[in-house]
Amino acid sequence: MIREITVEELVNLEKSVLVDVRSEGEYQEATIPGALNLPLFNNEERAKVGTIYTQISPALAREEGLRIVSPKLPDLINKAKQWSEQGSLVLFCWRGGMRSKSLATVIDLMGVPVYRLQGGYKSYRKKVVEFFDQELAFKVVVLRGNTGVGKTEILKQLREDGYPAIDLEGLANNRGSVFGDVGLGAPPSQKTFESSLYEELKRVKAQRHSYIVVECESKRIGRVSLPNKFHQAMQEGTQVLVYDSIKNRVNRLLKEYANISEAIPQIRAALLRLDKNLGRKKLEEYKGLLEEKRLYEFTENLLEYYDTLYRYPNESSADYAFNICQAIPEQATRELENYLDERMSEPSEASLFGIRNSAK
Repeated sequence: MIREITVEELVNLEKSVLVDVRSEGEYQEATIPGALNLPLFNNEERAKVGTIYTQISPALAREEGLRIVSPKLPDLINKAKQWSEQGSLVLFCWRGGMRSKSLATVIDLMGVPVYRLQGGYKSYRKKVVEFFDQELAFKVVVLRGNTGVGKTEILKQLREDGYPAIDLEGLANNRGSVFGDVGLGAPPSQKTFESSLYEELKRVKAQRHSYIVVECESKRIGRVSLPNKFHQAMQEGTQVLVYDSIKNRVNRLLKEYANISEAIPQIRAALLRLDKNLGRKKLEEYKGLLEEKRLYEFTENLLEYYDTLYRYPNESSADYAFNICQAIPEQATRELENYLDERMSEPSEASLFGIRNSAK
C-alpha cells in the first residue's frame, strides 16, 4: 500500500531514501538535498509528452508516456529495490502528480514498501521559501577578517568539535572572491543553495543550538545569493575578528591552492577580471610574478590589494566583540570555543551538572 507523507512528516521518517522521479534536467536544476534520481522520462521524452499534452490532448500524452515507460520498468523496479535496502523509499515529482503516482503504484505492486511525497518537490520548495521569509530563529556569530586568516579552517574545526558552524562558501562551492571558483567546478543553482542552507539550519535546530557560526560574506557568494533576512541577521550578529601575520596567511593560501590541478591557468584567467580594479600596470606586474612562478610574492601582493579592499585590522581591535589570532590555530579555536560556551550557549541540564559535550 502506498503511504502518503507530507514535508513536515518527512523529518520524522527514519532512514528514508528520497527518490526524485523527474528528468535529469529538473533534478540537476534543483532537488531535495540527498535525493537520488530515478527519471521516469529523460529530458527529451518529457518535452515530447508535454508537447502532446498541451497541443493535442492529455489522453494521447498518457498513451505516449506509457509507451515510453513500459520498456524501462524492469530497470526502474530493480533500482528501486536496491535503494529500498538502505531505507524507506519516498518518491516525488514536481507536484506529486502522475509521474510519482504511477511509479509508486508499480513499485508497491512488486512488494516494495513505498511512500509518496504530497505536493512533490513544489511543496518542499514552498517550505524553504516560507522559512527564509521569516526572521532567523538563531543568534549569529560572524567570523570576520582579511583574506587568508583561516576562517574556513576555524569553521571546519568547530563543526568537528560539535559546534553549530555552517560553511556558506562550501554550500555555494565558491570561496567568495574573484578566485573563489578555482578548482571547485560548477556552482549549485540558487534553489539548490537555499535548500542546502535550509537543511543545515534544520540540523542545527535538531541539535538544539540557539546560535550559528558563519564566515562573513557579501550578499552574493559566486553565482548565488544569501536570503535577505539571513544576510540581515549576519550584519546584526556578534562580530568576531580573526587576524594573523602576512607570512602565515600567504603560506596558508599557497597550501590551499597547491593541490589544485591547473591552478595557475585558472588563477591567470581570474586575474584578468581585476583589470579595472588593479589598473594595467599593476595587472602586468601580477601576471609577470605568476608566469615566473614567484608565487609567494604574487600572493603577498594580492593580499595587500585585498587588505586595502576589506580594511579589516591585522591586530586585536575594540570594534569587535571578540578577537582571535590564528598564529597557533589550535589555541585560537579553543579560545573561540570557550567564548561560545560562555557567551552564546544556553544553559542545559548537562552544563548545570558540569558535563561537557563529549564531541568537544
